[in-house]
Amino acid sequence: MSTTGQQVATRIPTTFGPRLITPLVASAILNPINSTLIAVALIPIGQAFGAGPERTAWLITSLYLATAVGQPVVGLFVDRFGARRVLLTGAAIVMVAGIGGLLTFSLDWLIGVRVVLGIGTCAGFPAAMAVLRKRADAAGQGVPSRILAVLAMSSQTVMVIGPTLGGALIGLFGWPAIFAVNIPLAAAALLFAVFWVPGDDKANLSRSRVDVLGIVLFSATLLAVLLFVMEPAVSDLYLLGVAVALAAAFTRVELRAAKPFIDLRMLAANTALLRTYLRQALAFLIVYSIMFGYVQWLESARGMTESGAGALLLPMSAVAVLAAAASGKPTGIRLRLILNSLALLAGSTLLLFVDTSTWLVALVGLAAVFGLGQGLTSVTNQTALYGQAPAEVMGTASGLFRTAQYLGAIAASTLIALCFGQHVTSPGLHHLGLALVVIGAALLAVTVFDRALRRDGARTQALDVAR
Repeated sequence: MSTTGQQVATRIPTTFGPRLITPLVASAILNPINSTLIAVALIPIGQAFGAGPERTAWLITSLYLATAVGQPVVGLFVDRFGARRVLLTGAAIVMVAGIGGLLTFSLDWLIGVRVVLGIGTCAGFPAAMAVLRKRADAAGQGVPSRILAVLAMSSQTVMVIGPTLGGALIGLFGWPAIFAVNIPLAAAALLFAVFWVPGDDKANLSRSRVDVLGIVLFSATLLAVLLFVMEPAVSDLYLLGVAVALAAAFTRVELRAAKPFIDLRMLAANTALLRTYLRQALAFLIVYSIMFGYVQWLESARGMTESGAGALLLPMSAVAVLAAAASGKPTGIRLRLILNSLALLAGSTLLLFVDTSTWLVALVGLAAVFGLGQGLTSVTNQTALYGQAPAEVMGTASGLFRTAQYLGAIAASTLIALCFGQHVTSPGLHHLGLALVVIGAALLAVTVFDRALRRDGARTQALDVAR
């Protein structure tokens, strides 16, 4: 090995060692674990408050709504005020929400708690990406692909084990435990950030004014769109008109701003990044439809307990973790994304043949197919994001990446409500499967015909020079 190679090899452990990665992982997992713990709690919470699927769906939607709006805003705060400050603030908010979840006043109260959780958990991912990019630039090297894989795989792992963990917590302590678990998790994330995340370099932080008007217009536009998407109806078509008017005003403001909240010119020129956002949204529309719709079917139509439904998803968890672990290489991005699309499309097709008499082993196999698609999605798209987004706006770009993911999640909760209605049945599951087949075909087309993925594979190979 050359002298330069030896220097790089010895620099990796200290540059990207456990003391840096641990607090980033601890903060980044708060959002995905809260996204999926709720999956097996919808039925018992609905029973506790006498609410059906159309009302308990707001427990899902409220967190995703807050996250979809909040991620790019928090990403901007990371770029402007520093990752460490944002991580500490986010962890404190999550702890407060965890305490609030123990006060089971009403379903509306719990929905509000989920909104606060969504805001608090926004901090982890954009802050982690910004810290890694800053450390890499300071060391004069790229972030090793294995580090990006660890970050994505940790979030992926807790997301896929969420239903299983949630089922165990509910079985032992009752459904309030899915809120209480945030208290120790957020406390650990806060302590790790205090002691191990490097202090924010005030000299390098932007002193320019925050584009408050841009943030307000962006949030209002997204909120109007989401309110319509969550409960689409002819009587609510005015919301789309409001969204168009707000989007026009937002575009005008951002194009004139010296330091815009979202650089629309950069996004317009970076169509590869836009397609990455689209793939993330479509893939997670399918993933979350299975995570919540399929689980509700297992509990209501199939008659399984919460812990039983969670245990049935263990193969999905195991396959997803293995697929994520194998997806950290910076090369072969296009091939992995095509495989991901095919797995999600195949799983969606298999849903059309499932009913309450389906052999249990076949249900396990179905979960494993979706696990393959889920495991490949985040890691590979995140690797593409790192190569496509400019360093100076990594926080905001990472926030928008998560916004795309949760737009898919919100659309999933709406799709589930439309397909199931008042009661969860096998015909409703078949309607859901048919819709997901169409979405899966669109995802496959977006991936196959994206020529930029070939170039991104060559470009992101440079990330691995430090391995």
